[in-house]
Amino acid sequence: MEIFELTEGVLPLVVSIPHAGTRLPDEMLSSMTPEALALSDTDWDVDRLYGFAKDRGASVLKAHYSRYVIDLNRPPDNAALYPGQVKIDLCPLETFDGESLYKDGLEPDEGEIGKRLNDYWHPYHQALENELARIKKEHGYVLLYDAHSIRSYVPRLFEGELPALNLGTCNNYSCAPAMAERAFEAAGRAAYKAVLNGRFIGGYITRYYGDPAKNIHALQMEIGQDSYRDTEGYNEALASALQPVLGSVWESMLDWAKTEYAPSRTTP
Repeated sequence: MEIFELTEGVLPLVVSIPHAGTRLPDEMLSSMTPEALALSDTDWDVDRLYGFAKDRGASVLKAHYSRYVIDLNRPPDNAALYPGQVKIDLCPLETFDGESLYKDGLEPDEGEIGKRLNDYWHPYHQALENELARIKKEHGYVLLYDAHSIRSYVPRLFEGELPALNLGTCNNYSCAPAMAERAFEAAGRAAYKAVLNGRFIGGYITRYYGDPAKNIHALQMEIGQDSYRDTEGYNEALASALQPVLGSVWESMLDWAKTEYAPSRTTP
């Protein structure tokens, strides 16, 4: 069974969706708790929310397997991304609320973690790396948009309600500050609370691939799920209101890049 889906686009924009997958390997099911099988920490419906991406010409890479199998937005050595805060492991052992994912004594050992790296983590990242290289070769630059969402209230991870739109650029390490400001301005024009480099500054994907000096600009968008979901799940009216805002964030990034990499500025 395929572990990801890649749609190649024509724009210099790659949309990565690493946490919307809901599949679990059959061999894991018997070792997991009911809380794990509920998949509560999934980035629910993010692929549906960004359904307009393919029509606009963006490349889209979406993982099919749950983040509970292995977290594609964590480094392969399992180093902490947010020191001093609750750590989300490469192969998580707990939900965001601190509930055990595995029955006692059935947690993955080093051998199992290595297998999951080979089977799921490395193939996804190889596909992402290849697509970024393909687009950069064609356009001379590439924009990476790492798409995420999270429950708007997760007391164990943050206080109060999470802002609707959380843009992260690793404190301007992963992209040009001017592009980040354009994206943030676009996000803040609508009736949604937007934050730049707040609680979420970007995970491994944003930090590892973003390299402005090499014309690769990466931005993570973490969306509070109350902005497009309700107690019944995906809310079409809420999502339809949010999608133009997300589209305007993309347009701001692309417009900045067109100007920054215009032939008159890049040709000696």
